[in-house]
Amino acid sequence: MAGEPTAGAPERPSPISGTRLLAHVPGGPAPDVRGVRDVRPRDLRLREARAPEGRTPAGLARFNTAPRDAAETALLACCGSRRWGRRIAAHRPYPTLDALLAAADEAGYDLSAADLAEALADEAPPVLPPGTPAAARTALEAAHAAYRGRFGHAFVICLDGYRREEHVDQVLSGIRCRLNHEPDEERAVSADELRRLVRARLSRLVMDSGHPDSPFVLV
Repeated sequence: MAGEPTAGAPERPSPISGTRLLAHVPGGPAPDVRGVRDVRPRDLRLREARAPEGRTPAGLARFNTAPRDAAETALLACCGSRRWGRRIAAHRPYPTLDALLAAADEAGYDLSAADLAEALADEAPPVLPPGTPAAARTALEAAHAAYRGRFGHAFVICLDGYRREEHVDQVLSGIRCRLNHEPDEERAVSADELRRLVRARLSRLVMDSGHPDSPFVLV
């Protein structure tokens, strides 16, 4: 665990075990981020490091100019809410990836209960890393079945920031913890995890080139 946050930077609980998010207090000192893991999508971090200032990434330019039907289809692979996809496609063009992600966040927070249910119904269990032991596969199948039986949809978690070999343990521990939630509480946690997944998926969608070794798994 990283060092304690500085005064004026309260610690926000994160639904991801072992991850701290620091909230900046307006007018207060900036939080000390030394040693705090950057849990943003890896593709986003790569884009920020590589994109020349003022230049629209080629992938984003293609997204901006794609036919509306094609853009909505691509967006539905990021979030299963059709209304969300129509809204993001309708507000193109986006000058930067940050602008696209901000619009996605805003639209995500505006999802109705029916929109969220539609999006969650479109999620699926993860594709496990090659070489996952049979015992771990069996445990995960049982855990996913218990979760779906309680909440009616697949378990949603963003694993960006974790090594591939940690994914199984993170999913299992996450399911076991969140099975104790009341439905309304779990719906809120799932919505937050879904927004993080959507940011990761959008970042990958508009990359100039793909990164198959990306450290997050779509769950």
